[in-house]
Amino acid sequence: MIKKKLLSSAFAGIAALTASQAAALDEITVAYFLEWPMPFQYAKANGTYEEELGVKINWVSFDTGTAMSAAMASGDVQIAVSQGVPPFVVTTSAGQDIQIVDVAVSYSDNDNCVVAEALEIDKDSAGELNGKKVGVPIGTAAHYGFLSQMSHFGVDVGSMEIVDMAPADGAAAFAQGNLDMVCGWGGALRRMVEHGNILLTGAEKEELGILVFDVTSAPSSFIEEEPELLSKFLKVTADANAQWNAGDSKDEMLPVIAKDAGMDPADAEATIATFTFPSVDEQLSDKWLGGGAQSFMKGVANVFVDAGSIESALDSYDGAVNAGPLTAAQSAATN
Repeated sequence: MIKKKLLSSAFAGIAALTASQAAALDEITVAYFLEWPMPFQYAKANGTYEEELGVKINWVSFDTGTAMSAAMASGDVQIAVSQGVPPFVVTTSAGQDIQIVDVAVSYSDNDNCVVAEALEIDKDSAGELNGKKVGVPIGTAAHYGFLSQMSHFGVDVGSMEIVDMAPADGAAAFAQGNLDMVCGWGGALRRMVEHGNILLTGAEKEELGILVFDVTSAPSSFIEEEPELLSKFLKVTADANAQWNAGDSKDEMLPVIAKDAGMDPADAEATIATFTFPSVDEQLSDKWLGGGAQSFMKGVANVFVDAGSIESALDSYDGAVNAGPLTAAQSAATN
């Protein structure tokens, strides 16, 4: 069942980008998440992307990274901001030709699984999760984290009833007492922990090699056809990240970001405080796009193969990363 869902999501609409792609010079569509506050939304709300790129941008919100993949496959979306690595790995492993063009955000503390408080299960008694009902957004970073944690605790995933649910839906079902455990991120995760407890902190997960980061991705054909447009897009994003990281503009930026994310400013502040936005230099280093991301994707793919979630992994994920547009954006910033 899970394998069928993953493959159907990955293959949904996989085809060469249609004539709509040709309209990219005049108009593009960019995917992003609500309740996922990031500095790029300050530039988004202020119209900076349109000013710098010279095209109309249709911003469309999605619930999961798997849905972003399907939209890119059909040609409906040209750029996906903050797509999780696991859904990216699932779709590229299935044969979809999309590539990573930057590291959007690292957030090991803002993607996790929560156990219902009534069960009184923690990391010392996690074995009691065998046979429990879990809401998981299949093929996402949360799914990978769930599988990795259950493997660490020796829980038989095959014994569990796993329901494919977007985080917002999972949070609602969890609040109603319909799930024993639920996994998700962002605002939905904040609602989940009101009714339960996490098993491992972000730091504890990282010690086990469970990294959590999102990327900006795009169809390879779009990258090839519009490298300058994409480079400009990435530069606007990098500039917004740099402005946020500098620290002296947060009071100005946060209300705008929160509104665009559909969040209360206090909730947005609490969420974004758990995020890290690597600089362009960091993104191009060995830790990330210089090799680390590719190695990590291979590890994610192997976990999914072992879990029976995907048929097979690629021999290498080097071809799934294209640092060219980001390198060009870096050069533009120094000239």
